[in-house]
Amino acid sequence: MAYRIAIVGGGLGGLTAALLLSRSGHEVTLLEQAMSFQTEGAGIQLSPNASRVLERLGLGPTLAARATATTRSRFRHFRTGRTITEAVLGERAAMRYGAPYWQIHRADLHRALQEAAEATPGLSVHLGQAVRHDEIIHQGDQLSVTPVPGPFDCVIGADGIHSQVRRWCFGAAPSRFTGQVAWRFLVDSAALPSALKAPESQVWWGPGAHFVHYPVAQGRWVNCVAVQEAREWTEESWSLPGEPGALRSAFEGWHADVQALTHHAEEATLFKWGLFDRRPLPSWHRGPVTLLGDACHPTLPFLAQGAAMAIEDAATLNLALTRFPSLEEALSRYEGWRRPRTARIQRTSRRYGWVYHLGAPIAWFRDRAAPLARARTMDWLYRYDPEAPDQA
Repeated sequence: MAYRIAIVGGGLGGLTAALLLSRSGHEVTLLEQAMSFQTEGAGIQLSPNASRVLERLGLGPTLAARATATTRSRFRHFRTGRTITEAVLGERAAMRYGAPYWQIHRADLHRALQEAAEATPGLSVHLGQAVRHDEIIHQGDQLSVTPVPGPFDCVIGADGIHSQVRRWCFGAAPSRFTGQVAWRFLVDSAALPSALKAPESQVWWGPGAHFVHYPVAQGRWVNCVAVQEAREWTEESWSLPGEPGALRSAFEGWHADVQALTHHAEEATLFKWGLFDRRPLPSWHRGPVTLLGDACHPTLPFLAQGAAMAIEDAATLNLALTRFPSLEEALSRYEGWRRPRTARIQRTSRRYGWVYHLGAPIAWFRDRAAPLARARTMDWLYRYDPEAPDQA
């Protein structure tokens, strides 16, 4: 059955859902509050569980031309640089998991999805259309969203951690500060030694902090994310200006590679944000209105799975709406398939934030257990196919 669907939010999850649902024959209206498609953020890691969905959408060649194929992921000691554990990726990971592992600038991925949306019949995009919770009206069989003509059969909230659609479903609920603050910045790779430009992801573990870097934009830039524990944070935004001096001070005494990267952080391109999350929701939908991505399961970045979970949600929701004739059954089955996995990833990401920041002597035991834990985590994360959830 074909539905008239409104998607609130034009981020990675919302655009992926719009493309999948339109190609399945649904009439889709995408509502994005920004006046133009502009994405904040820098690098993003696309693991096989997400890239397989994008390849099936036909975006493989486009993304491969814009992404960096990751050869390996290394976890290193913050001071000595010793490799604690590593994972070989590249072709080996593609063969093992059936899809590539890419590092890409978020804007490049967003642009590829936007271009595909513009070329998709049956998909209507409305920019500059912010949706408040009180603008979603459900009376009897009629479902409408005030900014655009309706009616709709279904509304999907892909509008992030501050979701107005979630508020319509379940009321206002505060997020919680995790006790961690992050910086992000890009460094021109031309200014760096070759060791820092290798097509790999490097994660440095230290007491109370960690540092991640990897190349994006075909190696033209190195994306950096630094996380440090903090007692309090009041701004729930990830676009606040950062202070290069504070960043360098936070990682003083770390390995020379880390300090080389912090040395190139410039105030104009350095941003800082507090890490917030929410407890798993008891339900994701109310009547014909449902949620996906950060709107229902905001995920900390320690597994690099935030965007991947939104992409997985989109694929599974499309499957459910295709497989089941009743909208209520489809939304319930989508939620039933997705909630256990996303809740597990939320819990695991939160735990990894603690594990990454261990100090001596406990870090000694962590380092020896890391190779086995890493291999197990990779398998259950990357083998997953969101379009075959019964087999997961």
